Amino acid sequence: MEREIVMNTPNMAMEETNRSLKRKAKGEKTKKAVALTFVWIMLLIMYLPIMYLILFSFTDANAIGQWNGFNLDCYSTLFSSNNVDAMKIWEATWNTVWVAIVASVLSTVLGTAGAIGMHYLGKKFKAVFNFANEIPIVNAEIVMALSLVILFAFLGLPTSAFSLIIGHMVLTIPFVVINVQPKLEQMDPSLYEAAMDLGASRTGALFKVMVPDLLPGIFSGFMISMTLSLDDFVITEFTKPSEGIDFQTISTYVQGTLSRATPPIQLRSFTTLIFVLIVAVMIGYTIVNNRKAKKI
Repeated sequence: MEREIVMNTPNMAMEETNRSLKRKAKGEKTKKAVALTFVWIMLLIMYLPIMYLILFSFTDANAIGQWNGFNLDCYSTLFSSNNVDAMKIWEATWNTVWVAIVASVLSTVLGTAGAIGMHYLGKKFKAVFNFANEIPIVNAEIVMALSLVILFAFLGLPTSAFSLIIGHMVLTIPFVVINVQPKLEQMDPSLYEAAMDLGASRTGALFKVMVPDLLPGIFSGFMISMTLSLDDFVITEFTKPSEGIDFQTISTYVQGTLSRATPPIQLRSFTTLIFVLIVAVMIGYTIVNNRKAKKI
């Protein structure tokens, strides 16, 4: 009897271990199922409205939800020079692009210079300036927009293209700084000093030694600046030209059309083209990165 108990004990322990492993496996499957369900729900919430908009860009019904049959009128009228709404969309697009380019270039130059200057400050001053640089990043845009309007009014400056670019620079410069700073930390300071020891001036050493090492951070800061500027609405609405000029960017134009009973049908095709362009860029970027990874 005792021998049977001794022989059965390992079998019982093995069975208990198997049951425990099965429970764990079942729990892992449940967790994965819940996680996948959550991911699919989030993807549907994000992309279903976009797919809905794309679908109704292939009909000329004035209101989304009505179907007048498949046609390409939304696209053909978007590129028509006789359509007033289409011309306004392209004018707003041009305004958006040139403001973003000018503001991003200036922000990148000033942000890079600011990051380099902060890098060579003492610890206390560096901490103070870092803190001051982070405030605009977490600050509400409405606060920055109102403060800029008050500043321009105090200085007696009307809102104009100048005020708009300044507003976008205030928004984007801090992001350039935080993108350049990590590259400064990784840079070997002896290279800059060696260049000066070999006869290079401070300016020459800056552009021939330091800037090439900082280029990835500078480019990242520029791209983030472009993205923020292209997408901005609040600061643009408060600081854009307003006296006798109907100046619109894409965001302000779209917001203005929402007050109309039937927004222009060309907006549906225009936003669809933007989405397709972004997807194409992301696919191309992924392919290039995968090829580089395979070569490595």
